[in-house]
Amino acid sequence: MYDYDLLVVGSANADLVIAVERRPDAGETVLGGDLAVHPGGKGANQAVAAARLGARTALLARVGDDAYGRLLLDSQRAAGVDTVGVLVGEVPTGVALITVDPSGDNSIVVSPGANGRLKPADVRAAECLFQASRVVSVQLEIPLETVEEVVRSLAPDSRFVLNPSPPQPLSPKVLAACDPLIVNEHEAKVVLGEACVSDRPEDWAKLLLAKGPRSVVVTLGPEGALVASSAGVERIASVKVDAVDTTGAGDAFTGALAFRLAAGAGLAEAAAYAARVGAAAVTKEGAQVSFPTAEEVEAL
Repeated sequence: MYDYDLLVVGSANADLVIAVERRPDAGETVLGGDLAVHPGGKGANQAVAAARLGARTALLARVGDDAYGRLLLDSQRAAGVDTVGVLVGEVPTGVALITVDPSGDNSIVVSPGANGRLKPADVRAAECLFQASRVVSVQLEIPLETVEEVVRSLAPDSRFVLNPSPPQPLSPKVLAACDPLIVNEHEAKVVLGEACVSDRPEDWAKLLLAKGPRSVVVTLGPEGALVASSAGVERIASVKVDAVDTTGAGDAFTGALAFRLAAGAGLAEAAAYAARVGAAAVTKEGAQVSFPTAEEVEAL
């Protein structure tokens, strides 16, 4: 019996968000709205998203001993995430500077801070969390060597989910462990590199699958998503909503998908549920504060 449906290993940031009419050009200053500070970071976001849906969730991350770190810990605990794996200290908490335009699209610059200090030794020290978790979800806002150590630390029957964001080259061992590899359009093109010889998402999925993952999910924003495995490629319909802020939507999708996989759902079923969760998340401002409960998803 697993103690956790999901262990998330990854980043925890404070999101500093400013609404702008448009993003500045080089050398230009643009006035924006009031600064809003939200708990964020891809790892912390995924953990909260899953916990809000009812998943038994743990987080392995690192934050600073500062106000932003306390904000993040409070947010995790309020959502029901077990923070026994969150390490505190050494350097300041990571920060993401986010601008959001009137359409809800965002641009993000991240200062990794404490996230860059999450090391392979921290993964090895948390062996009990890996043995107790049905699914392990990771992103790339922590050192790549730490991600590789996560793959080496997986329990024999656990499932590894990776969102390679921000994208960078991945070793064959990491790719082979992914079930699934979850990418958006930008991430798919970076991971494929010169192999990206098509404009069709279905072809991206097949090409990514050929690189070694056991399965692949390509998220397509308002166009939905598609899933690919040895069984073939399947389109997942989108849920039409009025987008307010897309910050954290991909993390909500990934956390929800990982949770449904832990519950025994097939990949297409899990992705369809995750698409509904991601759609609900974009109807509110912020990342973690916008993530829905299971009841809110059902209502949508």
